[in-house]
Amino acid sequence: MIFGTDIDAGTCFAPDFAAARVRFLEAAHRAGARIRSYPIPASGPRGEPLATDTAWIGPDDADDVLVLVSATHGVEGFCGSAAQVDALRAGAGRHLAPGQALLAIHALNAHGFAWLRRVTEEGIGLNRNGIDFSAGPPPRNPGYDELADAFVPGGFDDATLAAAVRRLDAYRLAHGAVAFETARSCGQHSHPQGIFYGGVAPAAAMRTLMRVVDEHGLPRRRRIAVIDYHSGLGPFGHGEPICGHRPGEPGQARCRSWYGSSLGEPLLGTSASLPIAGLSQYAWSRSVGSGRLVFVAIEFGTFDRETGAEALRDDHVLHALGPVDWQAPQTRRIKAALRRFYHPDTTDWCEMVLFRSRQLICQALDGMAGEAARAAPTGHA
Repeated sequence: MIFGTDIDAGTCFAPDFAAARVRFLEAAHRAGARIRSYPIPASGPRGEPLATDTAWIGPDDADDVLVLVSATHGVEGFCGSAAQVDALRAGAGRHLAPGQALLAIHALNAHGFAWLRRVTEEGIGLNRNGIDFSAGPPPRNPGYDELADAFVPGGFDDATLAAAVRRLDAYRLAHGAVAFETARSCGQHSHPQGIFYGGVAPAAAMRTLMRVVDEHGLPRRRRIAVIDYHSGLGPFGHGEPICGHRPGEPGQARCRSWYGSSLGEPLLGTSASLPIAGLSQYAWSRSVGSGRLVFVAIEFGTFDRETGAEALRDDHVLHALGPVDWQAPQTRRIKAALRRFYHPDTTDWCEMVLFRSRQLICQALDGMAGEAARAAPTGHA
């Protein structure tokens, strides 16, 4: 059953990070949530303070916790923030079963959200930063190394951009579409100003996430179901729950049971996403235990992949060239294109996001409740 009644997309979606934060905190307060804030030592483009905020609804000793995460990829935070606000306003907390709690983590990458970037203040993409850096050197991406200065060329002049496009097209023709997309988007750890950079150590936002996990006692819970909100991949408005659990893990079976046939599994080739080694999910798994975790990234489609690649390229070139003048016409054009790709901001898209979010929230809560009921003593002698 879908909780709530009317969907008010017009007031759930905010125009920028600062407004999104205000709406989230107001919704959390009105829902009676316990709120914590995790400021970051940086400011937004207009000097606004930045922070990750959390809201907890339910008993402190809950065995099962549903976690909603927004803005893992900064500019993608519009949909996740709105889904969190919608859930709090529509009364998701009133639909918790005994022993359940809801934790909303708002604007995990607050810097990227405010500056309209996918990356953190260090230039790191959090879904490429979830590897275990203590286990050895991060994985190499030879294809990216070969094309690094074509993915992020040295300027915006027509000749430079045209030469970069020719190199990318030649590589795609020679190696195939999958090899090209692997080189481009699966992550790299050797070009800090490049796209999909995973860093060489946990990013500040990843350390904040682990602090949130620890301070809310998640490692001692029975089950932790995470819905991590993303946008930009797949058909317009379609919300694909993506399962990164490895085959045979308990989380894989639970994802299949809870979310049904719409589930995508990159490791099995059934998703719009390719397999990615540095998913934040894997940091979650190390922290709370893979047997407790049921993790999906809900990916809301927008426009075609190449439109997004061009917008992302231009943003990285802009920031690589030096300090960014937020009011400059070129900056405004580049940021508007990136924002539109990850947040189309049309009524139909926004309503599809919120309706699909409510579906997944209910599926996760029902899944946890069903497992709890099956594990409970029957009371028969």
